[in-house]
Amino acid sequence: MTATPLAWRWLRFAEFDLQGLYEVLALRQQVFILEQGPYLDADGLDQHSWHLLGRDAAGTLLAYLRVVDPGHKYDEPSIGRVVTVASQRGTGLGHALMAEAVAGLARHWPGRANRISAQAHLQRYYGRHGYAAVGEPYLEDGIPHIEMLRPPDA
Repeated sequence: MTATPLAWRWLRFAEFDLQGLYEVLALRQQVFILEQGPYLDADGLDQHSWHLLGRDAAGTLLAYLRVVDPGHKYDEPSIGRVVTVASQRGTGLGHALMAEAVAGLARHWPGRANRISAQAHLQRYYGRHGYAAVGEPYLEDGIPHIEMLRPPDA
């Protein structure tokens, strides 16, 4: 199965309309709360982030992530809340989402490294996008994670 072609849109928090914000929060809750277990998704960082939304031709939200501004989570900008709808997993859509995110990082913060807190079992996935593990694994919300860093122009 191949990924559905998407239209990508970058938004700041204040640019969301109510329907768009609802759709993002519903998708994040489906994956991060129902599939992975309870934790506080509304962590106060959305207001300090760029949000990347991927919609199909019908306007359905299929992929999302946010990029937290430098200085709010890490010194570097930080990708997080990376999510695709279950029906699109395994199609390459997640890689398309990350490729768009890396391109956006280069536009918004040229020449800057970026850091992520990755679920440990996804190290290889993020490694395909230039990230390398730094430090030791740790538990975040009951799930093993590891910090990963992508150097500028990786």
